[in-house]
Amino acid sequence: MDFREVIEAAGQVVDFAGVAVMVVGALVSVPLALRGHQPRNLPAGSGKLSFYRLYRQLLGRSILLGLELLVAADIIRTVAVTPTFETVGVLAIIVLIRTFLSFSLELEITGRWPWQKESRESGDPSEVPAG
Repeated sequence: MDFREVIEAAGQVVDFAGVAVMVVGALVSVPLALRGHQPRNLPAGSGKLSFYRLYRQLLGRSILLGLELLVAADIIRTVAVTPTFETVGVLAIIVLIRTFLSFSLELEITGRWPWQKESRESGDPSEVPAG
């Protein structure tokens, strides 16, 4: 096996892991949502989430992780092949689309963009006041 084949195989393994994370996440999310698994970082004063909201959040998190793995696999595979403007351009479009999906899912799950800090009402003990 030469270097290119090893890298291609690594890309396929990461691709498989990304799809597996999404499928397993979808399956595991159902019993967790049925049991009423509540996220730890709920804002203070908010009530328990419904089954639908819980399932959406759990499913969204597994899709986010799967998308990250799929992007990594695409990058690995692009490095394996001699990069051309065409392959790098296709990779850029794929990464752009998947990044947009990730940001959209993050907004759906948390109600804020990834670069926004949590509100002070969330009661997050890791949050240290500035100054």
